[in-house]
Parts: sequence; C-alpha cells; structure tokens
Amino acid sequence: MNLFYAIVGEDVPDSLDKRLSARPAHLERLNALRDQGRLLLAGPFPAIDSPDPGPAGFTGSLIVAAFDSLEAAQNWADADPYVAAGVYARVTVKPFKKVLP
Repeated sequence: MNLFYAIVGEDVPDSLDKRLSARPAHLERLNALRDQGRLLLAGPFPAIDSPDPGPAGFTGSLIVAAFDSLEAAQNWADADPYVAAGVYARVTVKPFKKVLP
C-alpha cells in the first residue's frame, strides 16, 4: 500500500551552483514519480521572500510522494542527485498524512 512521505532536504550554504548542475537529473526523478501518479507536490524553499530568488538561491526542498514504506522513501531520497552533488546538508524523511484539501 502506498502511503505519503515528506522528504525535506536542507541545503548547504551557497548551494545554487551545485543545484543548477544537478537539477536536470533531480527533475527527471520527480517527473518519473509524477508520471507514476505518486507525486503530491515538490518544490524548493527560496532563500528570500520571492518566487525567483535569483542569486540568493534556495535553502532546501520539499517533496511529498507515495512510497510503499518509510524505508522505500528513505532509499529514494538517499539516491537523489542533489545528495550526490552535495546540495543537501541533511535530508529528513517522515510519514505524511494528507488531510486537506
């Protein structure tokens, strides 16, 4: 049974260049989740109060998607290109219960 899990990645300082280089591979994996009907939402946290933070970059990302288990969600998160590229300082994976809407 697929349950939702929240994956929160927290960026290292000055992560923008690393993010940009790893972004195509990162998006490819997210698009695969979307195409499988498993992605609830995904996006970055801008470092400033703006939809386009420019050179300020981002402080992390949130992904909420369906997986068979916490272990499966953790394994998926561990294989993220942003992890391999050193974008994330830390990644937290938690069960998520969608209530609204």
